[in-house]
Amino acid sequence: MAGTDEDAVAAEDDALYVLTAALLTPAQFPSVLGDDYPAACAALDLPPAADGYGLVLGQDGDGARWTVVIDDVSLVAVAIASWDCGMEYELSPDERTVVAALPGWPLAVAVAAPGLPTPHDPAPGLADREPLSPPDTSVWGPAQRRLGADEIALQWSVWRGQLGDDFFASAVSEASAGEEGQNAEGSAGQKFRVDIGRVLAEAHAYVDTPPPLGRVRSSFAPGNARTLRADGPGWSMVARTDDIAFLLLDEKPGEVVPVGRGDRLPGLLEALDKLAVRPA
Repeated sequence: MAGTDEDAVAAEDDALYVLTAALLTPAQFPSVLGDDYPAACAALDLPPAADGYGLVLGQDGDGARWTVVIDDVSLVAVAIASWDCGMEYELSPDERTVVAALPGWPLAVAVAAPGLPTPHDPAPGLADREPLSPPDTSVWGPAQRRLGADEIALQWSVWRGQLGDDFFASAVSEASAGEEGQNAEGSAGQKFRVDIGRVLAEAHAYVDTPPPLGRVRSSFAPGNARTLRADGPGWSMVARTDDIAFLLLDEKPGEVVPVGRGDRLPGLLEALDKLAVRPA
């Protein structure tokens, strides 16, 4: 989601050369910032406004990194949609929509404005808080776990195709034969050994006690299905309502645990979809 390098908005009496933007709403927020919408807002010292925010990331005339928070969510949504389609869109919010100008970037940005110094944090004294910086994803942790779930949601067909149509049937067969470490829900083999009962129980608990806003989100999927994203203490789930689920856990660095539909998963996914936040 990168904008044109010539885009600019006003930020603290200086021009901001826009590099990219992101939505921060209950239904769509950078999951690297937190497990839910209030947590993502708290990471930026923002109140969890009902309508959400737009995040505009860029550089000032000295090359310093700034994140401008605006309340014109629809403007940022249109800009992102245009950029995703390969179209140019000049993201120029009205100064009256600016909620805050935060030093640094909360997300990793791989581009820079031409003709400006290399992106760097603003000089001390230009802001009343420490500069934002992306979470360290070089080691496995909550942020990397959530980013991994994002990637699976984007590349669902690739991940699903790795299992093959008979994966879960063979897993259940081997489990019935008494192979240690198997899981009748559909996980098999050393790579997938993990007690997933706890995670499914915690996800099901959301049905009786709704979690914080954005902890469960539902988005478009082919056919009549929906893609579900759910997060909890130490885990993330990606699922299709008409198919299986994938789990990522803090305790299992780099591993992806597939969960077959079995007897429990279809009902759980249906219930989660009913309480999930959906994009407007």
